[in-house]
Amino acid sequence: MDGVSLNTDPVVDDDADADEFEIEGDCGMAKCISQSGVIQGENPLPPVVGMEFDSYEDVYYFYNCYAKEQGFGVRVSNTWYRKTKERYRGKLSCSSAGFKKKSEANRPRPETRTGCPAMIKFRLMENKRWRIIEVELDHNHLISAISGKFYKSHKQLGIGTKRALHLDSAEEVQKVRLFRTVVIDVEGNGSVEVSSGEFRSSHNQTSQLRLKDGDAQAIHNYFSHLQLIDPNFFYVVDLNEKGCLRNLFWSNTRSRVAYGYFGDVVAVDTICLTDKYQVPLVSFIGVNHHGQSVLLGCGLLAGDTIEACTWLFRAWLTCMLGRPPQVIITDQCRTLQAAVADVFPRAFHCLCLPRIMQKVPEKLGGLYEYESIRMALNNAVYYSLRPEEFEATWEDMIHHYGLRNHVWLQMLYEDRRQWVPVYLKEIFLAGMLLTRPNEVVESFFDGYLDKHTSLKEFLDKYDQALQANHQLEVLADMESRNSGFMLQSRCYFELQLAKLYTNNILRKFEREVEGMYSCFCTRQINGEGEVITYMVREQTEVDGNRRECRDFEVLYNATEMEVLCVCGLFNFKGYLCRHALSVLHQNGIEEIPPQYVVSRWRKDIKRSYVLNHSNGGIDINNPVHRYDHLYKCIMQVVEEGRKSEVRYKDTVQALDQILRKLNL
Repeated sequence: MDGVSLNTDPVVDDDADADEFEIEGDCGMAKCISQSGVIQGENPLPPVVGMEFDSYEDVYYFYNCYAKEQGFGVRVSNTWYRKTKERYRGKLSCSSAGFKKKSEANRPRPETRTGCPAMIKFRLMENKRWRIIEVELDHNHLISAISGKFYKSHKQLGIGTKRALHLDSAEEVQKVRLFRTVVIDVEGNGSVEVSSGEFRSSHNQTSQLRLKDGDAQAIHNYFSHLQLIDPNFFYVVDLNEKGCLRNLFWSNTRSRVAYGYFGDVVAVDTICLTDKYQVPLVSFIGVNHHGQSVLLGCGLLAGDTIEACTWLFRAWLTCMLGRPPQVIITDQCRTLQAAVADVFPRAFHCLCLPRIMQKVPEKLGGLYEYESIRMALNNAVYYSLRPEEFEATWEDMIHHYGLRNHVWLQMLYEDRRQWVPVYLKEIFLAGMLLTRPNEVVESFFDGYLDKHTSLKEFLDKYDQALQANHQLEVLADMESRNSGFMLQSRCYFELQLAKLYTNNILRKFEREVEGMYSCFCTRQINGEGEVITYMVREQTEVDGNRRECRDFEVLYNATEMEVLCVCGLFNFKGYLCRHALSVLHQNGIEEIPPQYVVSRWRKDIKRSYVLNHSNGGIDINNPVHRYDHLYKCIMQVVEEGRKSEVRYKDTVQALDQILRKLNL
């Protein structure tokens, strides 16, 4: 993982403070090592500006583990103290940093230092956590992982840096762990002020995962298996104060690469937490070029607290190299809303409309005239075309049925800009926010996970779910590339996109092409300037059992080839609506303008689910580096070679030639 700086907070250097002083040297750090955490699993991440840790010792331990993996030693160059003897700042350097003082001894020891610049600086923040504020990764000398065991700073780490994690009861030992603090905060500190009555406290019985017999071993076995078959498998473990497993995050290579293609809109599925499943699973979901769900990572949380959700979001963001999505969709939950605001402050946060509407019977079912209230709410939410129309319809409902003091409806209204479709028309949602009545959100693990599924059972079925999802994508790819789409009309727009889009997306677009013929009146109502306003009349279905005529305003700019409909379908679904198509057709336009041809739906883009690796930073004199790099390169060959029988034969033939050449 490349080092990236995601911290935007200015760091104030107060070295000159009169109440503070500096101590150079190791300061007895070696005595503290064995009390720190343990890194196991994926190779330790390189230090990155913005990483936070619970203690000074954790920073040292993390950097020392990273150093051992890379093949250099660590020493404490500087530690800054206040007059209260509280440490507030530190600097860790490569053991080859600086130069020794000249010795007058008859047989002085040979010089081992090279003035190496590699180091990290870190300081204590207001939240009492230690943050890395400066990083230099480059050395001015050769480093080798093989020689790591000879460095003094590594003596306390032991073989493989493993230690058993003890549970409170006689449950089995867990050996799955990574630093819980090695996660990136996108916008610096970003703490959120909330009232104690609004969110759940983290100081409760949900301070550790409730594992049954066999669960911990199942996690260990499954993750060990994935590490063997997937060199870029990523996971992070969060431990509580007693060393017990609290939260967990993981993601495989396919998910990490898929995020690069389809990470613009991400949904966070927390149904297992809200419905109290045995497996407290949180899933990160996107949609691929066929409109199918794609998994972007998973987590297990001991509780639905702000702290737990924030930890999980930061772990996921670190896995995705610090690249936040443009839009993130969650359930309406104050805990999630606070965590999203903290970790993804620049992303637009949407609330899942179908999940909100599914709560209507529970929240409003006991009210007098419930059925009339439900229909009025549906009308306001689904059939309003403009914000002022929604506001008026909502107010009429509240006034007519005496709902002014209904707490849940008040909360919905406060959050209306995050879930009511009329407020979301300028946000590209890629079809992930369902905006029509009676649409239901399906879980990625439907059929593999229910309320009574144990964690061990889920891990046994996890690969099946991923394989089934992968097969659906492969089949859809083959259908889109090898079989022509059966066009229902000879419309120019449909012919154009049939050459570009996948079949699944074409089927959805086809409904809009067919819908053009239900738009029986398209008239120009304003022609001043470059932008022309059209009114398109359509007979639409309302409440599922009646039809009515509605007028849709469409703005058209012939100079810029821009078309904008009040229904907002393009941003909701990723393709133009029937009203916009009618206006283009009326103006003699035979092709959809290029800005409305979305690349994420294209079938002619080659998508390889292998992380892109270069040989930068590889020490060819290091056999470990050689093995690791060759393994990652060959995985790319395998991924390409499996795609067809011809490619498979070519790959086998090429590998045989390479082996013969190497044997000679």
